[in-house]
Amino acid sequence: MPTLIDRFGRRIEYLRLSVTDRCDLRCSYCMPEGFKGFEEPAHWLTFDEIERLLAAFARLGLRRVRLTGGEPLLRGNLPELAARLARLPGIEDLSLSTNATQLARHALALRAAGITRLNVSLDSLRPERIERIAGRDVLARILAGLDAAQAAGFAPIKINMVAMRGVNDDEIEDMVEFCMARGFVLRLIETMPMGETGRNAQYLDLQPVKARLAARFGLMEGEFPGGGPARYLRTPDGRFSVGFITPISQHFCATCNRVRLSVDGTLYLCLGQEERMEFRPLLRRGAGEEELTEAILQAIELKPERHEFREQPNKILRFMSMTGG
Repeated sequence: MPTLIDRFGRRIEYLRLSVTDRCDLRCSYCMPEGFKGFEEPAHWLTFDEIERLLAAFARLGLRRVRLTGGEPLLRGNLPELAARLARLPGIEDLSLSTNATQLARHALALRAAGITRLNVSLDSLRPERIERIAGRDVLARILAGLDAAQAAGFAPIKINMVAMRGVNDDEIEDMVEFCMARGFVLRLIETMPMGETGRNAQYLDLQPVKARLAARFGLMEGEFPGGGPARYLRTPDGRFSVGFITPISQHFCATCNRVRLSVDGTLYLCLGQEERMEFRPLLRRGAGEEELTEAILQAIELKPERHEFREQPNKILRFMSMTGG
């Protein structure tokens, strides 16, 4: 059986699956407040279609799946889908990215369904600042979701903080201390020029931040298991890790192992390029296993060598929420 290796020799084993483009927040770097360009539910892949397509990917070597959105917990019966995907032969790791506003209600069911790891978006520890960034007063709900996730046994829980100059960069040390105290892994993320919202975000180069945190907290270079692009520092005792996702200041395209499937069945091969493959028409006309396999292999051949966020920051017009996390 052919494997998912692109023309640059990268093994593609990680798929980020958007189960909805809806979100209950309006984070300033992701989706504008008045955005109405959502996909219609009739255009969303059904659970059966998702299972068929991901089974085909898994037969070719896909090993990791992350459920994303929008906000994935807005998709009805998500634990059912998670359980179906967790049972697919070849899928070794099933994780979820969430803003955690709905997590307190769903944590136990998600854990029982087979999701083992969570990434939670949290850009500030100040209620008024969260309201400015996300457009909603939701800090208490996010913290309650984190409590429920820990109680349900999720580990590790990663906190994703989009670091923005003049917005929340004065809280980075506070977030480190919060994550140390709670046993969370922190990941700091540079903003990307995805759509008008991303281009208007206050970009912060994380390389000086990395040096500053290493000096203040006595951190050293380290590794953290997972399929993502973060470069990590850790405490000498290994009890705390902080990752840096730096698509602009230090891109990781040479080791990119992922693709993204949007809620309407469009496979995006790179966040920063337009190469894509439409799978919904194939699925809806009943394409068989051989045809799906061939389409997946053709799509992987389209994966570009790298993004051009620095060279062409105005290139990508779609918002991050439309691509799938």
